[in-house]
Amino acid sequence: MSHYQVSARKYRPQRFQEVLGQDPIITTLKNAIQMGRLANAYLFCGSRGTGKTTLARLFAKALNCLTPSPEHEPCNQCASCREISTGHSLDVLEIDGASHRGIDDIRQINETVGYAAASGKYKIYIIDEVHMLTKEAFNALLKTLEEPPLNVKFFFATTEPHKVLPTILSRCQRFNLNRIPLEKIVEKLRHITQDMGIEAQEEALHIIAKRAEGGLRDAESLLDQVLVFHDGAMSTQSVASVLGIMPKEVLFDFDKAGKEGHLAAAFEIAHHIFTEGKDWQQFCETLVEHFRTLLLIKLSGKQAPFLALSDHERDRYELSAKLYSQEQCLNLLDYFVELQSQIRFAPSPRIALEAGLLHAMRSHQRLPIEVLVHRLGELEQAVAKNPTGPESFAPPPTTPQATTNQFTVPVAPKPMPVAQKPTPAVSISEDPSPSLQDLGIKATSAAQKPKEFIPKTEPIHEKLPAPIELGSRPTPEAQLISKQDQSAYDTRLQFAAVELGGKLQKKPFTKF
Repeated sequence: MSHYQVSARKYRPQRFQEVLGQDPIITTLKNAIQMGRLANAYLFCGSRGTGKTTLARLFAKALNCLTPSPEHEPCNQCASCREISTGHSLDVLEIDGASHRGIDDIRQINETVGYAAASGKYKIYIIDEVHMLTKEAFNALLKTLEEPPLNVKFFFATTEPHKVLPTILSRCQRFNLNRIPLEKIVEKLRHITQDMGIEAQEEALHIIAKRAEGGLRDAESLLDQVLVFHDGAMSTQSVASVLGIMPKEVLFDFDKAGKEGHLAAAFEIAHHIFTEGKDWQQFCETLVEHFRTLLLIKLSGKQAPFLALSDHERDRYELSAKLYSQEQCLNLLDYFVELQSQIRFAPSPRIALEAGLLHAMRSHQRLPIEVLVHRLGELEQAVAKNPTGPESFAPPPTTPQATTNQFTVPVAPKPMPVAQKPTPAVSISEDPSPSLQDLGIKATSAAQKPKEFIPKTEPIHEKLPAPIELGSRPTPEAQLISKQDQSAYDTRLQFAAVELGGKLQKKPFTKF
């Protein structure tokens, strides 16, 4: 059984010209070799899979190559180049910063840095993931970086340069590696599949390259995974199944269903995602990217250089972009960006996604704001052309009209009856004393008068006091009336009112 080697190692660049997307950095390194202006330390930083460690190795090979080319490319034939390629060189030492991050490891480097190179011209230390070193380890390396031996060089690689101490950064020449363009990754994948004798659809390669997000190593790892899943021709469906992404055809059908008002498609898509076991949040990311692409096509056309699409996908997106307005694409992009952050904490992600899909499909039925503004402008122009006077706004006549055969004769309105003052049954005195109605007693006629009732009272043996006029101050005797006497007085007053049959002038109370 032959030894299997992954594509990332098998097709690793062995020359500067094989490195993708880093031409300015390669030119700078070659010029440094040609001019002999080599720094003590170099820092290669960038995202994963962009070639940081690869450039460090190629630079080390070019410095120690025994027979370099005129373009300062390593020959890959001499003993030094072969040893560096296989990792057995005594002059080029690769150190993992994540596992050798302590001060003791740096002390060991400081002890061996003074030794001469075994076979090459330079002794080179390549420290990968240098940001993982501790603060004490960085400080122990400062003196060596500032004044190293003439034949010693340090190459650092990191994905997080902000974690490196500023004192270290100031002693290094820093190179920021760019993400590899999509077209170059597709070209590399096409070269690998052709070398393996595998047929691959162009759209399938674009899906892999786009999923890699600018990292060639990620793209090569995904390619190995797809090739293991489907031995033979590599199709778009097989790539989508392996990577767990939604095919583009589903998104295009969704656009068409929304335009036609087929709202049930939202539930069909959600059911498909649920049965396939796909991630809800990842599908939201797909929708965000979908409407972003539609908006870019609406703004710049399908030939925009920053669209990472194949020719077939550009044509399909151009057709879907005609189904939306520019305002729709912008609103839906904002909506799904917000939904992407909310669906993670939603109690029911499926229902949240279904509601979002329905919202996107029903957007075709809403009038864009520019249409409403245009209609309002037309109404204002119509009102300005046909101004109306105040006569047209006069209220309609309220009087009824009698209709004849030829003429309409207005009928005069009936006069409203004037309310007459009620005449009292009995004369009203000017005395403000309460009436029978105020006391809650119904007046009776003479026929209905009850028999004369003379209340029995005790003989009065003392002289009655003089009557007290209204509004005067009550006597001390009147203030000492008991509740029982007050009740008897009220009873007598009621019988007297019945007897009189009219108004009773209330007199000041006197004690009997």
